[in-house]
Amino acid sequence: MIDTHNSYFIILISGVALFLYGMGLASSSLEKLMAGKITILLNRLSQSKFLAILTGVVLTTLMQSSGAVTSMLVGLGSARVINLRQVMGVIIGTAVGTTLTVQFISLDLGNYALPIFAISFAFYFKSKKTVFKNLSVIFMGFGLLFFGLKMISVSSHHFAENPMLTDIFQNLRDNPGYSLLISIVFCAFVQSSAVTIGLAMSLAMVKAITFYDAMLWVYGANIGTTSVALIAAAGGNYIGRQVAWAHFFYKTISVVIFYPFTQVFIDFLANFDTTISRSIANAHLIFNVLSAVIFFPFINKGAELIERMFPKAASEEFGTEFVNMNNYQSSALAISYANREIMRTADIVLGMIKDSLKLFESNDPNDFDSIKDRDNKVDFLYRETKMFLLDHANKSNTVVHQNVMAMIMFLSDLERAADAIDINILALAIKKNALKLEFSEEGWIEIRQMHEQVTKVAAMGINAYQNQDLCESAIQLKRDLAKVEITLRENHISRLNRGLNSSINTSSIHLDLLSEYRRIASLLVNHAYNQRKNA
Repeated sequence: MIDTHNSYFIILISGVALFLYGMGLASSSLEKLMAGKITILLNRLSQSKFLAILTGVVLTTLMQSSGAVTSMLVGLGSARVINLRQVMGVIIGTAVGTTLTVQFISLDLGNYALPIFAISFAFYFKSKKTVFKNLSVIFMGFGLLFFGLKMISVSSHHFAENPMLTDIFQNLRDNPGYSLLISIVFCAFVQSSAVTIGLAMSLAMVKAITFYDAMLWVYGANIGTTSVALIAAAGGNYIGRQVAWAHFFYKTISVVIFYPFTQVFIDFLANFDTTISRSIANAHLIFNVLSAVIFFPFINKGAELIERMFPKAASEEFGTEFVNMNNYQSSALAISYANREIMRTADIVLGMIKDSLKLFESNDPNDFDSIKDRDNKVDFLYRETKMFLLDHANKSNTVVHQNVMAMIMFLSDLERAADAIDINILALAIKKNALKLEFSEEGWIEIRQMHEQVTKVAAMGINAYQNQDLCESAIQLKRDLAKVEITLRENHISRLNRGLNSSINTSSIHLDLLSEYRRIASLLVNHAYNQRKNA
């Protein structure tokens, strides 16, 4: 099956390469196939600890790497999209998720690797639809993964019989700390706990290492995989560092807790009539599931401890990123960077619009605090950017002055839109929750419809600020929204006439919310009328 005329060392390296490439191929195709689902999962991280853990399991299954998932979380944290408390459960879930991959590779499917790859390639070659092509690539990736594992297994037999290597393996058995250290370094190098444990399985199958040594490789792989996130966090902000180190401490403390019970694991699993590969995979599963159970009650305490260990530095306090009163003496450069700050402000406002509906779905204080915090940031950016622009406008020619005034007007509209959410919509949500009111089923569907339309108008209005060609589209969307609002008002009045109690009780809140959403949309499209007039 494999050309053994090559060096066994080359076969080993090639096997590892094919294993990693196949895993990456399957991972990238799974991501493409499930991209929308991943976004939905990430948007709901803070709703439940159980959901956060499930999210970690699903994401790790899709991306085939707990390190890759944690690195993604580090990136989101560095971008201030998430915070540590939201993703502590996800970090625990990634540890459980990676056991599914190890369980899969513990099955002896090497003899089916090439047929799986060949059949998958045939489907890929003939498929027209993207979804079928992605599915075919997923199975092609698994075919390469199993073939790589087979190559690792073949080379392992040779290494186990090599007299010089036999002495090395004996030395490792006599010094368990070496096995742990080597597995940590190897996992950090290949950036995959699955391939590290896969190699341990192959070595254990040919009796190069014992089951006990393989367990040390499992521990080392769990610690080594944290290096991916630690590297990703280098140079990031405090949230990224918190996520990366939370992952490291969770894995390391788990190993410290379970290390004394390693022999108990081995004795327990010896009662089952399975192959050594399956026993190692099962030990990895038990280790991570029990770790998750132990740490689950302490998620919030753990997050609090990590936040204290890695606090926000004074230099990481929220502030402007692109404008500085002492820089950019060139007016053209000043305007360019001010526009970037304005778009940063616009992103915050658009996020507030998207999340405003959550205020009516639950009575979570975190949602209310988040809106207020973001409004404060918008106010700060509005004040600083406006002062920066006025300073440069006073030193510039008439044309630049006109551009600056247009920028300030748009910035002002953004600030007013944020205030509308923080003051008016927030007040409506507080009133609804305080009175324990519920919208009628039809009314809630219509509010969601209005919210979805407003989000589209807002996004188009922001894009039109950057691209004047979109101004007409933004204006048309705003006109369509006005028609939608009229229709929804008429529907609500119709429900009032039918005497629907839930509509009667929430009538003022319902109608005021529709008005506020329409006003917000109008604010973000105001500039389009002026730009069209000046075009």
